[in-house]
Formats: sequence, structure tokens, C-alpha cells
Amino acid sequence: MKPKVCILRTDGTNCDEELFYAFEKFGGAPEYVHVNLLRIKTKKLKNYQILALPGGFAYGDDVASGKILAVELVSFLKNQLQEFIIKKGLILGICNGFQVLIRTGLLPNGRLGKIDATLAQNKSGHFECRWVKIKIEKSQAKFLNPYIGQIIDIAVNHGEGRFFAEPEAIKTIEDKDLIFCRYVSSIGKPTQEYPANPNGAINAIAGICDPSGRILGLMPHPEKIVDSTQHPNWRRGGVEAKGGIIFKSLIKFAKQS
Repeated sequence: MKPKVCILRTDGTNCDEELFYAFEKFGGAPEYVHVNLLRIKTKKLKNYQILALPGGFAYGDDVASGKILAVELVSFLKNQLQEFIIKKGLILGICNGFQVLIRTGLLPNGRLGKIDATLAQNKSGHFECRWVKIKIEKSQAKFLNPYIGQIIDIAVNHGEGRFFAEPEAIKTIEDKDLIFCRYVSSIGKPTQEYPANPNGAINAIAGICDPSGRILGLMPHPEKIVDSTQHPNWRRGGVEAKGGIIFKSLIKFAKQS
């Protein structure tokens, strides 16, 4: 059976079609689901194995990026989310989806309604749209362990992507192995240098998971590099479309769970 994937949509969502394609390419059964269908219970989260929150500008990113959708999820879908997590569903948030997960409290500590970190305005002061490199690290997302050390050329498109938390919270995140990928330099080392670290994220944090390893979020867009032709330099050859690592691993883990 192909794991069923709920690709959550609302006003301002985009990158959802790329996300659908990526999950389908690697063996999932994705379905577009508008948040209102969950609210009126025409669709129910419990019927899916993976919940995916795409990039974009949910509700125009009014107030703060991802904030309104986060409030909507915590206020109206709290019970469905808790049930989904208890039955060990997987959650992936990319870019705006990551911002939503941070502002629901599901990341970094899996505490719905308790915000322990933020994604602040890019240190550059402007929207970043470029290709960078991230490296997969050892983390609680153990299904990614076969790819530890892999470096991925990947696109970023965001204005508020700078991961920030108080020093004590950062220490906890580091000590608990909740960071599954970091921005790295051309020689593969974590970096604070711009533009390799496009937003100035603390400790070069590009993506994190919760303590269970089942909830993941990252600012870069793996769905935009699952085919080599998605890379701007694909005609030169030698391009590896490694964004599929994320989707392949999630699908495989969902099948085993």
C-alpha cells in the first residue's frame, strides 16, 4: 500500500504541486486537502500517514509568516493533530510549512501551543531566492541516518528563515540531536557566512525535527530538486537531484510504521 499523504492547502499556499509530484515520484499517494475540509471533517487527518505543509504565503503571511495558519491549526484542529501524532503519523513542513510548525509549537519540542523558537527576518534584510548547500546530520529523524553526510544543492525562497531561539533552547536542540540538516560552505562545513547561510540562522540550522523524529521542518525546498532538470546548471551535467532523499526516506519509514 502506498502511504497516503495529506498536502495541506489554504489561501496563499504554493509549491504544493511540486510537493505532490515529489511524494508521488517516490511512492506516496498524495492528495490535496484544503484546511476547511479538515475543519468541517469532510476529510480527517487520521486517514493519512503523512501530513505535508507546503511553502508559500499562507493567508498572505499577515502578522508573521505562517502565524495565522498556525493559530487555525491549534484552535480548530488541535484534537485531530494530537490524534494524528499519537497514532505516529509523520509531518513535514517546508519553508512556510516550517514556519507554521514552529508557530504551532510542534517544532522543536512537539508541544502544541508552546512556542520555543522562531524563524525571524533574514539577516540580509531582504527576500532570499538562491541555491545553497545543506548537509544531512545525525538526528532523531533516524530514517535519514543512511544519508548522514550527504550534501544537497537546494533552493531557498524566503524572507523570514533565520532560525532563532534563546541560548538554553539552542543547547537543548543541539544536545537532543534535533537538527537534521545545516547550511554548509562549498567545502561542506557548517557556516554563518552569507550567502551560503542565506538567512543568518543560528548554528547554521536549516532543518529540525521533534524528539520523536516524526515531525520535520526545513526552510530549503527539497521538492524543487527531485529531478536533475530542476537545477539551473543541469545542462552542464553532473547534477545530482538529492532532494529525493527526504521523500524517499519518509515514504519508506511510513510503510514500515
